[in-house]
Amino acid sequence: MSFLDPVLNPVLGPLLTKSPLLLIILVSLVISVIITVAYKFLTNQEEMKRLKEQQKDFQKRMKELRSAPEEMMKVQKEAMKSNMDYMKHSLKATLITMLPIILIFSWMAGHLSFEPIYPEESYSMTAAFAKGVTGDAELIPDQGTELSSEAQQEIAGGEVTWRMKSTEGEHLLRVKTGEVEQQKKVLITKELQYEDQFTMFKGSDIEKITINYNKLKPLGDLSIFGWQPGWLAIYFISSIGFSLGLRKLLKVY
Repeated sequence: MSFLDPVLNPVLGPLLTKSPLLLIILVSLVISVIITVAYKFLTNQEEMKRLKEQQKDFQKRMKELRSAPEEMMKVQKEAMKSNMDYMKHSLKATLITMLPIILIFSWMAGHLSFEPIYPEESYSMTAAFAKGVTGDAELIPDQGTELSSEAQQEIAGGEVTWRMKSTEGEHLLRVKTGEVEQQKKVLITKELQYEDQFTMFKGSDIEKITINYNKLKPLGDLSIFGWQPGWLAIYFISSIGFSLGLRKLLKVY
């Protein structure tokens, strides 16, 4: 869950529940518009256009000089300098747009990476133990959680996995081995929300507790030649298309 939930959930929450795919495409469009407009008004477009045309000219000259390596290297150095100048001119716009993009990405990662755990749905949790820890580990469920595997199991390969189902709401599950005990919060909901996938514990015999979520498939059962892209891949594919179209429309270099 993201700390931006109180701000973004009221705005994007309804669309998140209705269609994650549409939400991803909409967010990629909004971010593409913000970035394109920022570059349009925060950079010297005349200079950016000149540098772009200069880079194209350098590329053309390098192709013509393939048979003259020494001359081509000289042109290549000039092209690198021109590219650095272009990046310097765009740095201000990049820095200004970076923070809001990172914050929105954080919110999307907290809502679009996994399927939620629905009430009474079977799910599993895995505890990883420090090297050398042996014996048994026990999962102590809270009220509203019913185990479908043995609560007490032998640690094998440094891990133990339990399967269970829970009623709607927040649940606190405790893992115990010997005198050491750690806990993990799990959210059971009909909404597209979930707690962090794993929690790490430094200096403990119980090093990590992981909720084994199913990955969210924004395209549902559809696939692209057997590939089912996640939210990040769909975002980048969409944003590339939107950015190219907006830059051409607004004449941004």
